[in-house]
Amino acid sequence: MTVESHVLELRRKHQTLSDKIDAAHRSPGMDDITIAQMKKEKMRLKEEIARLTH
Repeated sequence: MTVESHVLELRRKHQTLSDKIDAAHRSPGMDDITIAQMKKEKMRLKEEIARLTH
C-alpha cells in the first residue's frame, strides 16, 4: 500500500467516523462515553493523516 492510498483510507475512515458522531449527537439514546471514544479515535486518525502528509 502506498502512502497516498493509506492517507486516502485514513481520510475515508475519518469522514465515516465524523458522520457517526453527528448521528450520535442527534440520537437521544447514545451515551457520552461512546461519543467521547469516537471523538478520540477521530482525533487519532487526524493526527496520523497530518503525520503522513507533512
